Amino acid sequence: MTTVVSIVEGDGEVAALPILLRRICAWLTPDVHAAVSQPIRVRRDRFLNRDEEFRRHLLLAAAKAGDKGWILVLLDADDDCPAELAPQVLERARAVVPHRPVSVVLANREYEAWFLASGASLHGKRGFAYAHSPGFDPEQPRDAKGWLGERMAGGKYRETTDQPAFSAAMDLGQAFDLSRSFRKLCSEWSKQAARAGGQSDQ
Repeated sequence: MTTVVSIVEGDGEVAALPILLRRICAWLTPDVHAAVSQPIRVRRDRFLNRDEEFRRHLLLAAAKAGDKGWILVLLDADDDCPAELAPQVLERARAVVPHRPVSVVLANREYEAWFLASGASLHGKRGFAYAHSPGFDPEQPRDAKGWLGERMAGGKYRETTDQPAFSAAMDLGQAFDLSRSFRKLCSEWSKQAARAGGQSDQ
């Protein structure tokens, strides 16, 4: 068994990410038994820009993960380029916790972009109406939460309730096909699951 401890930036992710990770585990690595811990919430700017905050939260995650666990840092890319920022964060994290495997994934631009990528599968759920547009790039809208809210029956997307519900209902295959950052999350999961499997065989 491997333990996964995540660092996230929003209340919605605290509830939603464990749901999503358990589904990814069942989808990609059904033979792996993973214990998904409740994520550690941080303030993105403080976490990235204050060394003491960065170090403190990573050491906490490392302690919670234990010797056989791993750390997943999942943040919204916002206006940053995931391909540029993620390796920088990963290098810093490895310097703080060299004794733990670490993955860094930046949702481009937001976690909710993965709902846009799997929007067809969410049509009709929680009052969401999805209209397919040819050539639509789900990672392009700057405000994915607002994009969802405009298409919700009540005119508002509620992060703490809708995000977990959509994470439980979204089609993972659709998101994988249409979102590069979601593929990155799946790739990191598969890599760490393979590492954990190798450890258990030793």
